[in-house]
Amino acid sequence: MSIDFYKNSSFVDSPYNLKLQQTFSTPGTFPVTIPAGINRVWAVVIGGGGAGSTQTTCGAGGGAGGYSQGWTYISNTVTVGAGGTGVNTVVAGNNGGSSIYGMVMAGGGSGALINTQGGGAGGATTPSATSSGTTSYTGAPATGGNAIGYASGGGVSGGAGAAGVSTGGGWGNNVITGTQTAQPGGRGLITGGGGAVGTAGLGTGGNGGTGDFYAGGTGSSGIGLGFGGGGGGAGYLSAGFNAIANNGGNGGLGGGGGGGASTLGLAGSGGNGAVFLWY
Repeated sequence: MSIDFYKNSSFVDSPYNLKLQQTFSTPGTFPVTIPAGINRVWAVVIGGGGAGSTQTTCGAGGGAGGYSQGWTYISNTVTVGAGGTGVNTVVAGNNGGSSIYGMVMAGGGSGALINTQGGGAGGATTPSATSSGTTSYTGAPATGGNAIGYASGGGVSGGAGAAGVSTGGGWGNNVITGTQTAQPGGRGLITGGGGAVGTAGLGTGGNGGTGDFYAGGTGSSGIGLGFGGGGGGAGYLSAGFNAIANNGGNGGLGGGGGGGASTLGLAGSGGNGAVFLWY
């Protein structure tokens, strides 16, 4: 016997039959007005995505912003975390900012490491630029590189970003000759950016991770050092952006991680976070 959930009155898309009343997707802190008589709301909170990194050879993908949801007392302010800004200098990628409403918080994704390791996904607090996620809002433990988790680790030693709810960025391939491919961001709800590759041969950057709602951006491919950027990870609200030449693609809106850049191209920025209030 089969059941069509969307024709079954027992199943609804909105939590507790509530209505989505307010959405915030611009970074910053803003006032919130809740109607009189409402003392608690259901909040969905997403942190900003981490930026990719760049190197003289290749960079890696940034981690996705964290995802949290739950009941909270009403608050008169909301904070939406900005995505980490991509740069074209040899430094670790910038972390995404945390988002918070009331008691519900989601950390920003980790920027990619200064080496070829992808950034970890955001947990309950903003991680430093490491390949591991932090403890998630749900209490799930931290994960190391290549490890599946609620907020998963980034790709290390040739690995893709690990799968999870929020996922890690892909490993960057630093082999400088021959045909080379970098690794994609992890598969999940909100995803990390793809790693980059810098080879004199045919190089193909990793794709941004495939999201549950949207696609990750495509890594660029071509012969020579002017190609190989990684695609941006899928956000909760939009697809990741494609890499262009040796530059990383930006992460999608709603926490997507930025793609890595090759040969000192511009690394992709993480997507800004978001907050949704249901009551």
